[in-house]
Amino acid sequence: MSVKIAVAIMAAGKGTRMKTDLPKVLVELKGRPLLSYVLDTAKSVAPEKIVVIVGHGREKVMSAFKDTAVTFAVQEPQLGTAHAVIMAKEALSGFSGDVVILSGDVPLIKSDTIKKLVEKRAETSSAITILTIRLDDAGAYGRIIRDGDAIVDLVEARDATDEQLAVKEINSGIYSFDSVFLFDALDRINNKNAQGEYYLTDLVKIAVADGRLVTGVECDDHKEALGINTMDEIAKMEKLIG
Repeated sequence: MSVKIAVAIMAAGKGTRMKTDLPKVLVELKGRPLLSYVLDTAKSVAPEKIVVIVGHGREKVMSAFKDTAVTFAVQEPQLGTAHAVIMAKEALSGFSGDVVILSGDVPLIKSDTIKKLVEKRAETSSAITILTIRLDDAGAYGRIIRDGDAIVDLVEARDATDEQLAVKEINSGIYSFDSVFLFDALDRINNKNAQGEYYLTDLVKIAVADGRLVTGVECDDHKEALGINTMDEIAKMEKLIG
């Protein structure tokens, strides 16, 4: 690809539901830490930079990947997804291109999917391109609200109307951002919500208010975007990958 890419991987979570002292991204899937799968995929798209955002147990994570060509950024305390990316801004200073956001606990994401995301953003000059998933039962997931091809809002299930709840397309939490837009818009996010946290999803409203396009790429296989939260989910994923 001719597009310049930087990858930021969110890997600061404690993983309380794992019931282990290990940081979540060091929990093993088939004998390998979860983060190693995501790093391998990130490297395969030939990014100019990879930034791993660490927090809980960061010394263990940094030690485990000390021989890997990545830059670490520290998120302490953890104040939301946008706050995590804000902590990576310094490491990404001077970079211009696409900033791809991945999660360290989503091990099955494929390089071809990341490339589709980046290509869509470049082709459409979008501020943001979101990897979306279509589920028959979208349950408590946030809904993707479109006007034609454009995404105009992300609505949390608890705030959605009945019409919006009927939408089956949801946000995977994987994104490609125009770096210029991202670095500017991060400074405009606030934490005026019940959790007092800073959320990347708020960037959709900022982009739309700026008159910028937000687009989506639907994931061909929803398993690629499955996150790991429990040891039961580790066991299920081990069966998935054989």
